[in-house]
Amino acid sequence: MGEAAALGSSQELLDSYLRFLRVERGLALRTLSSYRQDLESYLAHLQSKSINPLTVTRDELTDYLWSKKSKGEQATSVARYIASLRSFYRFLLAEEKIKKDPAALLQTPRLPERLPRYLTIEEMTRLFAALQANRPAMTRLRAMLEVMYAAGLRVSELVGLTMDQLDLSVGYVRVRGKGGKERVVPIGSRARLAVEGYLRVRPQLPASVKTVFVSNRKTPMSAVQFWRWVRWAAIQAGIQKTVSPHVLRHSFASHLVQNGADLRTVQEMLGHSSISATQIYTHVEPSHMQKAHRQFHPRA
Repeated sequence: MGEAAALGSSQELLDSYLRFLRVERGLALRTLSSYRQDLESYLAHLQSKSINPLTVTRDELTDYLWSKKSKGEQATSVARYIASLRSFYRFLLAEEKIKKDPAALLQTPRLPERLPRYLTIEEMTRLFAALQANRPAMTRLRAMLEVMYAAGLRVSELVGLTMDQLDLSVGYVRVRGKGGKERVVPIGSRARLAVEGYLRVRPQLPASVKTVFVSNRKTPMSAVQFWRWVRWAAIQAGIQKTVSPHVLRHSFASHLVQNGADLRTVQEMLGHSSISATQIYTHVEPSHMQKAHRQFHPRA
């Protein structure tokens, strides 16, 4: 097979795989872009070595990953490359393009434990205090922040929230998270009042718009728009940390655990499929450690 033909064949395999991810698995554009970048780099490497991706061996895959690591790539990046290769070759195996999966036994590097970034309770209080202005945009932002912090929603769940998922009389939201898993989470009185205040000033919407929170153009609020508003609010509150919607989700879980909530309950509210994903919130601040030590240690 000539060089141009081999390159074309590799591109066809990649295009077919990305089409599968988009159509069959419904992956987001950002995730698809990450897979594309990883695999284009990999296929270019094979092309430079005159290696056919359909006949590549495990040793050749390992050499490729080692070349990445030797150039200073972090363990997290190498782990992502391995995940991309495994997924790609599982697809080729299912499509009967190959008879044996060369990536099946690749070893993922041990990753350092990363604690979630979150705001303290005092910082959350400052964040809400910065939104006292009586303007529709501030009323909307406060309602969104209150609901996100009260229920620990993902940003996609928050901006996609519809009126039929929201029960203000009882005080809960019903959301469908990853994998289509549905959960019901209470939101508390402050979030309920904030949403009620927002709905009173929300403009009349077209029948096609079903979401609770809308932009100034009367269209559903996007995740990017909300992220910008969160960053703006953090700056107004004088918070030096990088604040994102996901940091607010981490703050929700961290504060619950710090104040005594059991992990199983927090797991259900977050919509985690495994308790191991929730265990990262067992971290505690030094002040909590000192208080617990003074209270419970016999010789404190």
